Amino acid sequence: MKTTGTLPEDRETETVSTVLTGDPLRGTADEESKKGTEGRTLNVFSHGMLVLWAVMVVMPLLWAVMTSFKDDKSIFTSPWSPPSTLNFDNWSRAWSQAHMSEYFFNTLLVVGGSLIGTMLLGSMVAYVLARFDFPGNRFFYFLFIGGMSFPIILALVPLFYVMSNTGLLNTRHGLILAYIAYSLPFTTFFLTSFFRSLPTSVAEAALIDGASHTRTFFQVMLPMAKPGLISVGIFNFLGQWNQYMLPTVLNTDPDQRVLTQGLVELAASQGYKGDWSGLFAGLVMAMLPVLAAYIIFQRQVVAGLTAGALK
Repeated sequence: MKTTGTLPEDRETETVSTVLTGDPLRGTADEESKKGTEGRTLNVFSHGMLVLWAVMVVMPLLWAVMTSFKDDKSIFTSPWSPPSTLNFDNWSRAWSQAHMSEYFFNTLLVVGGSLIGTMLLGSMVAYVLARFDFPGNRFFYFLFIGGMSFPIILALVPLFYVMSNTGLLNTRHGLILAYIAYSLPFTTFFLTSFFRSLPTSVAEAALIDGASHTRTFFQVMLPMAKPGLISVGIFNFLGQWNQYMLPTVLNTDPDQRVLTQGLVELAASQGYKGDWSGLFAGLVMAMLPVLAAYIIFQRQVVAGLTAGALK
């Protein structure tokens, strides 16, 4: 008996595939093979770019460390070969004669005080902006965002006169206050978004149980915001440790110099003396704390950057 009408859609697809390829499954297999080839090509390209980027970043660091153990003659005669002997005298000379120990001490005091103040004030401001609705909330939020886009170089001259008139010039606590003001906009912006991503039910439960807003913030919300605090803390540490412009303008006392100022002084003095090995040793000394901080807390940095987007 002859049947009339149109074939079902799957029968039509099978018929066309059979006519064109001779095999109903060949078209699907070819498409999957093509996608697999494209995926492998993309993986090879992306991994190749990552390897190239890693080499471009790591090689200068390794070369600086290697050069810090050479003598001055070997630096110019065989710059790319490893040192024949490890000259630890370069490090001791840079630490003592070039006053790197004093620069380290001043930098630790300034960066430690400013980091604590930045994280404390920034987290408190961010929590208020993220959790409380009041007139001017958005205005203050965008005011901090505007502070991120304001070039620090435009504020150097008025900041110099303000600190000079208030007796804060050439002092560690004055430089700490300047560092806090410099880092506070980014800290507030970052933590405001992070506090908004945290669940409100925990804070509401604490308030119902009789906890004050202060206790809720310090004992409930801050521990929950630990990944974000670590991430923004690392970024602030890197920025404040490498800060050069602010201490150059606001800290002209030779006894109060921080590490970046000391490195410039070391480059000028040791360059004229021809003590290049001591210069590279001082450079590596200044670089090690930054590398150590990032290597130790790299997982926390990534977790803090992605936590707000995942919640």
